[in-house]
Amino acid sequence: MSHFSKQPNGQMCFVCGLDNPIGLKMHFYQDESGRVVARFTPQKAHEGYPGVVHGGIVTAILDEVLGRAAIAAEDWAMTVRLNLRFRRPVPILKPLTAVAEVVRKKRNLLELRGAILLEDGRTATEAVGTFMKMEEVDTDKMLEEAGYWEVVPDPDPPDLSGM
Repeated sequence: MSHFSKQPNGQMCFVCGLDNPIGLKMHFYQDESGRVVARFTPQKAHEGYPGVVHGGIVTAILDEVLGRAAIAAEDWAMTVRLNLRFRRPVPILKPLTAVAEVVRKKRNLLELRGAILLEDGRTATEAVGTFMKMEEVDTDKMLEEAGYWEVVPDPDPPDLSGM
């Protein structure tokens, strides 16, 4: 069984920013292997087709969880390529789990994979991404402008014991 530690949240990030009034305010956790997990229940405001999460929201969540896996690997990185396969509709008002991990590191690139899992464990959307490592000077500047980047207690921490 994995032990998970909480990752930091940002201030205005659309996915993790706690002060973003239209953001998702998601919390992310990483285990000792660098795998990242987040739980989220999309609301009506996240709808595309009736009863289904908008594909752009699904894409944003997967982009974020893959980027978080890069951070867990101690590499701040930006998306170069992101390929998604939408296998099943992602329902609103039902708990989802986003997972990601680094598959390969080579020089300044990271290859990652992730998925959004439905409440019953089936895969709704798969993602494969290539991310480019950022220079330390760029990450320092970005973090300086971020407002904050800190571990903030999750008001409703998920049960990750079965992960």
